[in-house]
Amino acid sequence: MFCTGIENSYPTIDQGRTRVDQMEASGHYDRWREDFDLVQELAIGHLRYGPPIHRTWTGPDRYDWSFADETFCDLRARRIIPIVDLCHFGLPDWLGNFQNPDFPGQFARYARAFAERYPWVQLYTPVNEMFICATFSARYGWWNEQMTGDRPFVNALKHIVKANVLAMKTILEVRDDALFVQSESSEYFHAESPAAIGPAEILNAQRFLSLDLNYGRRIDSEMYEFLMDNGMTREEYHFFLGNRLKQHCILGNDYYWTNEHRVAPDGTTRASGEIFGYSEITRQYHARYMLPTMHTETNLRQGPEGDEAVSWLWKQWANLLRLRNDGIPMIGFTWYSLTDQVDWDTALREKNGRVTPVGLYDLDRRIRPVGAAYRQLIRDWRNVLPTQSLWLAVPVDPPDAANGYPE
Repeated sequence: MFCTGIENSYPTIDQGRTRVDQMEASGHYDRWREDFDLVQELAIGHLRYGPPIHRTWTGPDRYDWSFADETFCDLRARRIIPIVDLCHFGLPDWLGNFQNPDFPGQFARYARAFAERYPWVQLYTPVNEMFICATFSARYGWWNEQMTGDRPFVNALKHIVKANVLAMKTILEVRDDALFVQSESSEYFHAESPAAIGPAEILNAQRFLSLDLNYGRRIDSEMYEFLMDNGMTREEYHFFLGNRLKQHCILGNDYYWTNEHRVAPDGTTRASGEIFGYSEITRQYHARYMLPTMHTETNLRQGPEGDEAVSWLWKQWANLLRLRNDGIPMIGFTWYSLTDQVDWDTALREKNGRVTPVGLYDLDRRIRPVGAAYRQLIRDWRNVLPTQSLWLAVPVDPPDAANGYPE
């Protein structure tokens, strides 16, 4: 699956008073047809895409599907296969933030409503980057609840992963052949001195928590104590053990220059840049979960000539081929996103309107060098790599699906 995405982050900052909406900042609400044209121009068959949750989910069991109806109908007509991103770093105002224990159950109802309205959709990412969402919202204090500490982090994490699990279950009740692509950040923490080995080991264990819980994998005693000490109950932990949905999942992992970290003796971290690289870290995740794997996000900030981003694209692709040639089932690759993004220089902590040049196209919809390179990569490789399965190549309707959208 050659893929890109249309960035739809929408966290809140300023204690919930300000929303940072990437679809709005990139002009997608007004230029979505043009954006879909660009996807086709690159011959990309799959698109990570989702409706803006804060505009669509207006209250308990209340939805405004107008924008989603237009965009998803058009994607279907173009035969662009969406990997539907239902929750991307934020919640609607009426639901608050990720500390809210009502979020998982309510979100499952939203996921069911979407699946019933668009029964032809098969591929989903119910909650994007669960670990990063909990970390930035409730450990670093950057977004949404803007809390810090282990207890709010665990509280956010258990709600986010439970929401993801419940959404998978309800979608499967609507379409039993649905598949779920977990787009999760692949992290590694390097000790910068012997005194930092202990803190680094803890962080390297915590990086797996979201996926361990999501896949119903028993965690080690140190992480079990960490969760119990910070508010998770035995009943909540056993909920995750009792919901094994791995057979419906694809391990999607994201890798950026900032995904590897140096750890100081006091546990503080800073970006280390690429040390191990995508292939080595993906081997660690695949060995743990043994699932088909997809590279679901990467990009690099582009200079005036764009050479750095083109080099990064080829490096990531070479890493993916190395994994595939070594027998790891790699089924997709993604440059994220289609267009430049906005305010990622502050990780969306401020709403300044500064462009982050990481897209295949700039915000005037002019192709960047990395866009031209990705188009050529797809042309060169799409008929060389074997087709994984027909259902990943064409949109498929479920049996007896009604045409159109239900009232």
